[in-house]
Amino acid sequence: MGATSTPGGIPRGPVPVPGPLLRVLARELDGAPGRPGAVGAPEAVWVNQAGGSTFRVPVPGGAVFAKWAPAGAPLDLAAEEERLRWARSWTPVPQVLAAGRHASGSWLLTRGLPGENAVLAHWRARPHVAVPALGRGLRRLHEALPVRGCPFSWSVQQRLAAAVGDVSGLRRPPPVDRLVVCHGDACSPNTLLDPATGEACGHVDLSALGVADRWADLAVATMSVGWNYGPGWEDAFLDAYGVAPDPARTAYYRDLWNAGP
Repeated sequence: MGATSTPGGIPRGPVPVPGPLLRVLARELDGAPGRPGAVGAPEAVWVNQAGGSTFRVPVPGGAVFAKWAPAGAPLDLAAEEERLRWARSWTPVPQVLAAGRHASGSWLLTRGLPGENAVLAHWRARPHVAVPALGRGLRRLHEALPVRGCPFSWSVQQRLAAAVGDVSGLRRPPPVDRLVVCHGDACSPNTLLDPATGEACGHVDLSALGVADRWADLAVATMSVGWNYGPGWEDAFLDAYGVAPDPARTAYYRDLWNAGP
């Protein structure tokens, strides 16, 4: 996977909460006015190979999600905070409660959204429901976020400049199909599904959100569908999104994704 999505997954066992993050939780979720109130025990819901982790913290009326990125990890929580604050005006994304940096890492607290991770076992067992919902959800995201006035870019030029892999064959991108505000990491786990309707109801992990050709998202989203639900579901995703397959753009943007950093 590319730089915007450090490989990881749902943890299979307990994950210790970093000490600095525990202190942040004690300080930020202490029941003061405007705070969520008394909290339950943090439970890890996602870990990645860079050492980053996300914890769900039960609070009255819902949950808070606490992200931790150790110092030196390629995880830009400050960028995510910025993008969440901007995107929230147009589409369901987590509300930022607090963010900061410690000598040993950075942290981000957000209020949980309704919905379930699209790669939980019962959704993976029903790809005929989950995959079209993912396609429709990405289309709604692209239509909701305004390109004009978006302060963030995810352009080919920026990504080539930051790449760590071989980009010698990527210097001439295909013509832009349609500029949208891309998610930047449109992998299946970053969409939430409504357990009642089966439809997409929110998006998370927006640290690379920015203006780009929509195929920058579509190429990665369809690749992720294969990882998470098995082969043969790409066309169902694209049908639900409302676009015909585009092998050339798909290949280019997958290669760019894999070039990192």
